Amino acid sequence: MSTESRNVVLVHGGFVDGSGWQGVYAALQRDGYHVTVVQNPTLSLEGDVAATRMAIDAQDGPVVLVGHSYGGAVISEAGNHPKVAALVYIAAFAPDKGESVSSLIADPAPGAPVPPILPPQDGFLFLDREEFADSFAGDVPVELAEFMADSQVPWGVDALNGAVTEPAWRVKPSWYLVATDDRMIPPPAQRAMSERAGSQVVEVPGSHAVYVSRPDEVAALIKRAAGH
Repeated sequence: MSTESRNVVLVHGGFVDGSGWQGVYAALQRDGYHVTVVQNPTLSLEGDVAATRMAIDAQDGPVVLVGHSYGGAVISEAGNHPKVAALVYIAAFAPDKGESVSSLIADPAPGAPVPPILPPQDGFLFLDREEFADSFAGDVPVELAEFMADSQVPWGVDALNGAVTEPAWRVKPSWYLVATDDRMIPPPAQRAMSERAGSQVVEVPGSHAVYVSRPDEVAALIKRAAGH
C-alpha cells in the first residue's frame, strides 16, 4: 500500500450518521489505514464542510476523502483542503460550481425511482419509514434496515440547498463507485456525474446503502485511490 495516503476520512450523507461506515472502517483498519469517521450534522453544507475540514486538519499527512450520497457534495467542497490527495465518491452527488443536491435532483429522468422524501418539517427532511428499506437499503438485512429507518437523522433543507463554490474534483483525482441497484440516486445520474468529474469508475450491484451492504468492495476502491 502507498504510505503517502494512509489516512482516510469518511463522510456520510443525509438521513444517516457515521455508524454506517463501520464495515468499511474495519476493512481499512485491518490493512493498516488510519480511518476517521466524520459525524457531520447535515444541518448546512457550510457546517458539514467545517466538520470535515476539522477532521482533515487532524491528519498527519495526505488524506483520501470519501463521501456517500450528500457526502459527495461535502467532499467536493472540503476536498480543496491541501492535505486531500484523492476523492472517492460512493453512490454520491458530485456537484459542479454553483450546483447543490437540490438542483441536481430537481429534474428527474422519466421513470426514475423517486425517493420517498416527506414534506419538510420545520426545515428538516425525513424519508417515509415504511419505504426506507426499499428505497435506501434494499440489500441490507431487514432488521438493520428497520433500525436505519427508525434512527434517521433529520436532513436540513439548508444542506440540500447548499451550493458548491469550487468543486475539488476539477483539480484532484477522483474515484467513483456506481451502485447499480440504487433507488435514491439513479445509476444513470451517477454515471453522468462520474464521467463529468473524470473519475475512475467501478460498478457494484448494490442499493444506495452499498457502503453498508458491500463494505469490502467500497474499501477496495478507497485503497485503489490511496495507492494511486
